[in-house]
Amino acid sequence: MRTALFVGLAGFFGSIARYGIAGLVSRTSETFPWGTFVVNVSGAFTLGLLVAMFSHRFVVHPDLRVALTVGFLGAYTTFSTLALETFEFAEVGSIGWATLNVVGSVVAGMLAVWLGTELGRTL
Repeated sequence: MRTALFVGLAGFFGSIARYGIAGLVSRTSETFPWGTFVVNVSGAFTLGLLVAMFSHRFVVHPDLRVALTVGFLGAYTTFSTLALETFEFAEVGSIGWATLNVVGSVVAGMLAVWLGTELGRTL
């Protein structure tokens, strides 16, 4: 229960950070979703950095680790998790799984958006 509260609290701040950063960056361009792009790439970088630091450099309490990675960055962007999991597949030589994860996620996501849009339009 305590861990879930830490994840929720960190997620609160992650979602605020996403809103603020994406909004600030998006003001600079109306032709490309730079806000989302910056949030996704910075989230992927930060997740990689934290996972490496927590695995090889610093011992942190499990509640803090999950609060920062799942809570804050999970609310900031789920792209970071997709990128990390794909990287981990590729790092061990599972290129097929890495490719399936990326392509499958994008295709399934687009299909899900289309289905949700169609359902929403018919209701």
